[in-house]
Amino acid sequence: MTILEQRPDVLLARPRDPRDPHQRIETLCDVGTVEILTAHTGSGMVTARGRVDGVDVIVFAADPSVQGGALGREGCADVAAAYDVALRAKSPIIGIWHSGGARLAEGVASLDGVGQIFAAMTRASGRVPQISVVLGPAAGGAAYGPALTDIVILGPQGRVFVTGPDVVRSVTGEDVDMLRLGGPEPHGRRSGVVHVVTESDNDALHHARQVASLLGGGGVVESVEDRALGELLPDNPRRAYDVRPLVDEVMDGPGVELHPRWAPNIVTTLGRFGGRPVGVIANNPMRLGGCLDAAAADKAARFVRMCDAFGLPLIVLVDVPGYLPGVGQEWDGVVRRGAKLLHAFAEAVVPRVTVITRKAYGGAYIAMNSKSLGATKVVAWPQAEVAVMGPVAAVRILHRRKLAEAPPESVPELEQQLAAEHEQLSGGLARAVDIGVVDAVINPKRTRAMIADALREAAAGSPARGGHGNIPL
Repeated sequence: MTILEQRPDVLLARPRDPRDPHQRIETLCDVGTVEILTAHTGSGMVTARGRVDGVDVIVFAADPSVQGGALGREGCADVAAAYDVALRAKSPIIGIWHSGGARLAEGVASLDGVGQIFAAMTRASGRVPQISVVLGPAAGGAAYGPALTDIVILGPQGRVFVTGPDVVRSVTGEDVDMLRLGGPEPHGRRSGVVHVVTESDNDALHHARQVASLLGGGGVVESVEDRALGELLPDNPRRAYDVRPLVDEVMDGPGVELHPRWAPNIVTTLGRFGGRPVGVIANNPMRLGGCLDAAAADKAARFVRMCDAFGLPLIVLVDVPGYLPGVGQEWDGVVRRGAKLLHAFAEAVVPRVTVITRKAYGGAYIAMNSKSLGATKVVAWPQAEVAVMGPVAAVRILHRRKLAEAPPESVPELEQQLAAEHEQLSGGLARAVDIGVVDAVINPKRTRAMIADALREAAAGSPARGGHGNIPL
């Protein structure tokens, strides 16, 4: 395949079809940086080299004007070749998807071509960042393509499904349209397939630029200013709050939140800290009280592995009362799926700092990047609690008989008295510091400075990134 020279005069003469792959690639990349690699007539696929925010990237884009963007053997070969270029250059690769899947007329040849794309994506997993931008229907093989990549961004007309509404209707009898089958609601909130949902195609491409510059960037943590982070938490320790403003203030500024509507009891955000790209994970007490559940464990585990694979340090903000109890959770595999988060943190080699802001109870304390799983540093704010469970819940188990024998009107007061005694005996935060599972109790205003120091110190002695892929957990 011959690499074509870019022809600005030809590109400018193209009709201004917003679906045009050349136009989409140029909108994505920095002005004047696009170099077309392949654009065979009739292949339905265009590949190019360019830059986004100064980061070299490889891009491929389906052409929906050619057989609805269906994937033929030639177009698939172009995408696989683009992956080889990205791997050699160690550059992020961005796919712009608008495709009906494999070409029916080509039969098994097109299926083989799609399989070659999947193999290339798997070889690249964890080695170079892979970002998918879905701007139209992505069906069949064009649905599994994005699913194999690290980040999936969905534009307003984006639809992702294995089989379309007509097939669903004929096989199952379910009457559904493309929006309800594979649009923002099912994949942004219910399935977790899509990381970011946008309101315009340009916004989707803008998010792809942000993510590519973060996953493809590096550098060192520069100086940071202190901020009054403690003021972002409510005075009442039992009151729920949205953790996202705290996440934004810990970082240099707002980042890119992934899966904001799926498993919202945990927040996963890419951003910058001291100018350096980082990942932030935080329990969100506004949803399910901040409990971990099966979906949250899946979400956080995949995020940890992605950040580890691409060398992004992790900042973990902990305010967790435990795992969500219930038959539904057990049947939904919370043990198996919760183990993914344990495995992800225990395997990670990038620097990772944990800040316990209010509480860390039980197995969820361990799962949220505890010292036992290899955290670089664990610190706590002065009012934080570290325990097997909350003191009142603990005494209801430990002193069940005594509470049952007490007059009903005196039970609340007795519970509080026993809880205070239990806290003193079990040691709580003081005991955690004593045995070294919490390194220090710090003033919330000094949190950013502490994180910066810890990340700088760790960077000198730890591997740059984990040596594993990023399988879709």
